[in-house]
Amino acid sequence: MIKLLVKLLINAVALGAAAFLIDGIRYGSIEDLLIVAAIFGIINALLKPLLKVLTCPLVALSLGIFILVINAFLLWMTGQLASGMGITFTVASFGAAFFGGLIVSVVSIFLNIIVPGDLTK
Repeated sequence: MIKLLVKLLINAVALGAAAFLIDGIRYGSIEDLLIVAAIFGIINALLKPLLKVLTCPLVALSLGIFILVINAFLLWMTGQLASGMGITFTVASFGAAFFGGLIVSVVSIFLNIIVPGDLTK
């Protein structure tokens, strides 16, 4: 249970960093951000592996750069789902989603390195 909460907090911090740094990403409150982090985690767990398999040729041809497009799509989808649920989290454009996805990835990697391994794995 602790591991799940740590992952949720890492996602929330990463999404908050993206919202802070990118003009086109906004959230309402900390509670909204925590709910969005949970939604983002579920979407990533369910769809990202499937999208990676389906777009494998594109990922290989682009030497992995297409993963950034997948991350952008998943962030945009999270924003659409959250908005549909009445949660204040918006991703205004593809550019915002692209750079937001990049920031979320970098911050998540950094925080997973900093947090002790027994809490994240």
